[in-house]
Amino acid sequence: MAPHHVLRCCQRSLAWIPVIFINLVVGWSYYAYVVELCILTIPNNAEKISYLVVFHLFFVMFIWSYWKTICSRPANPSKEFCLPKVDKEQYEKEEHPDTQQEILKKVVVGLPVYTRTGTGAVRYCDHCLVIKPDRCHHCSTCDMCVLKMDHHCPWVNNCVGFSNYKFFVLFLAYSMLYCVFIAATVLQYFIKFWTVSNTVLPDTHAKFHVLFLFFVAAMFFISVLSLFSYHLWLVGKNRTTIEAFRAPVFRNGPDKNGFSLGFSRNMAEVFGDQKKYWMFPIYSSHGDGNSFVTRLVNLDPEQIAVGLQVNGKRLFMVS
Repeated sequence: MAPHHVLRCCQRSLAWIPVIFINLVVGWSYYAYVVELCILTIPNNAEKISYLVVFHLFFVMFIWSYWKTICSRPANPSKEFCLPKVDKEQYEKEEHPDTQQEILKKVVVGLPVYTRTGTGAVRYCDHCLVIKPDRCHHCSTCDMCVLKMDHHCPWVNNCVGFSNYKFFVLFLAYSMLYCVFIAATVLQYFIKFWTVSNTVLPDTHAKFHVLFLFFVAAMFFISVLSLFSYHLWLVGKNRTTIEAFRAPVFRNGPDKNGFSLGFSRNMAEVFGDQKKYWMFPIYSSHGDGNSFVTRLVNLDPEQIAVGLQVNGKRLFMVS
């Protein structure tokens, strides 16, 4: 049996296959559109130049946001969520879960943690040895706790969470615009190439590139449109994919809208306050991912003294 680290290395290598596939498709689409369609097929120079300018605008923004999503390392809980040395030793020696929970409850009093497990216990990761901040989950693929984890995406070979969620949403938006622009501008030449009476365009292998370019762009547009619409809805509700399927549990019970602060503030939490940066894959999200403003019906008695630092101001979790 191969050693565990060898298997892990193979898994990490194979995980790049979807990313390579996407890049090969994008690379081919670039060649097919720029060379086969614009340079070799379109006779009108004004039309050719205008198509190339808009195409490259969407292409650059798409690639930029895509690789920002891939290269942004998932954010992890800060050191303050690690157990103090004395409590950690006591926790590891203790065999009874109830006593372990008492240790965790004593530590969590001084932290801005408001969510619990379904049974009301403090959320603690035995792999990373940290108390999980609100909205934080352990990713078995990345083998780490990820702040505001949304999901692990194989197409970017990375966890989508606090550090790159804005980039991921922009990646979906620009990939959708990239595909719909290609499909819309290719359509007329797709029809001309496959019209029996056509004598305007040369009968070359370019028509096969145009054929596949249209169908691939249309197919990807339809699939990405549904995904983008869903994540735009999540942003408006201030939920992650995990929270959409399983409502976060607070001390007073589950609340699917526990982190919602209203549409405008929900948008600002992901994209930031300055709208001029919203369309660019530049980090502008609120906070540090370790704590979030909630709208609780009642403050936890144990947490009454715990505030939250947001944009330099101390806030309390009130409804």
